[in-house]
Amino acid sequence: MAVVQYLYASYRSPLRAHLAFGVSSGVSVGAGVIGDIYKLEERGTAMGIFFAAILLGPALAPVVGGAAAHYASWRVMQLVMGAILTFVFLSVLAFLPETSHPGARGIDKVVDNDDISNSERSGKWLKLRMPVVLNPFTSLLMLRSPAVLIVATVAFFALAVEYALLIPISYTIGRKYNLTNEAFVGACFIPNGIGSMIGAPLAGRLSDRIVTQYKAKRGFWYPEDRLRTALVPSLTLLPLSALASGIVTTYVEGTFGLVLNLICLFVEGFGVGIDMVLSAISAYLVDILHSQSAQTMAAVSAFRAVLLSFYIMGILPMVENWGVLGADLAGALFGWLSFVFLWILIRYGDALRAAVDLGFSTEETN
Repeated sequence: MAVVQYLYASYRSPLRAHLAFGVSSGVSVGAGVIGDIYKLEERGTAMGIFFAAILLGPALAPVVGGAAAHYASWRVMQLVMGAILTFVFLSVLAFLPETSHPGARGIDKVVDNDDISNSERSGKWLKLRMPVVLNPFTSLLMLRSPAVLIVATVAFFALAVEYALLIPISYTIGRKYNLTNEAFVGACFIPNGIGSMIGAPLAGRLSDRIVTQYKAKRGFWYPEDRLRTALVPSLTLLPLSALASGIVTTYVEGTFGLVLNLICLFVEGFGVGIDMVLSAISAYLVDILHSQSAQTMAAVSAFRAVLLSFYIMGILPMVENWGVLGADLAGALFGWLSFVFLWILIRYGDALRAAVDLGFSTEETN
């Protein structure tokens, strides 16, 4: 699904929003499933592997899409994407079981509740069998918690750094090093995708180890300990790789400059994407709101996507007016801001969660 989403984003179409509406469920529901089937000390590793698979999209799609556009037609890709999504739908329908814990679903609470009479139970059964109109915006109420809002903001900052490098790549690296073939421009995304695929499971495993070690050291579970995994990458790998790419693109010519840029893209992918930073904060959200993990991830994803949609509009004007180095410096500043917000959340986690009680999970309910 990730490959399809990134391929589709390569083409101008009024149906882009329609496709995004469909594929956006993968991250939120996937996080909920992981929360259901993995315990606290294993959740980070599982989340890292999950995101590593998702990151096949940005690694492969630009190359495949660029090759299709250059050697065939973008219409061919629409047919291929339709076939892939049909296969994904049928696979989920056939092989993905219900992972909700017994008694957690609304229907289970009606059936298993011994305090209500048979007539009341029958009435509730009837209501549950009637069509339900869902308000898709109720999940956004999760953002009223300062802790969740800070995580959503950190996610935006992290991806803002990545997008500062990737969105204008054909106008920066492509133009600087004379990459006129769309497939070659797309190939520049591969180091970033490989870095993300390596960083995601590594970050998840590290966050699990940190949770276990600090829990043994303190004698109790402090949810924000998991976020310590993201502190060093958000301070170093994330902003410095963007800044280095801006300097190299501005001052280093030829093949050597291109190679250095590809290394920067790998390091930036290793330090950001949905890996060293986003893998840890996603597992954190599942930890603190275990029974509401899917809607929490949906709220954070929506918040991040809206801010990024406005930010993306300004990337090319920044490159044109400030130059590549100025635009990448602006992106690096977002990386350092993500470090500041993470430090605040780790330092004052108890108070931030207590400010608005969303029914946060405890060690016993995790």
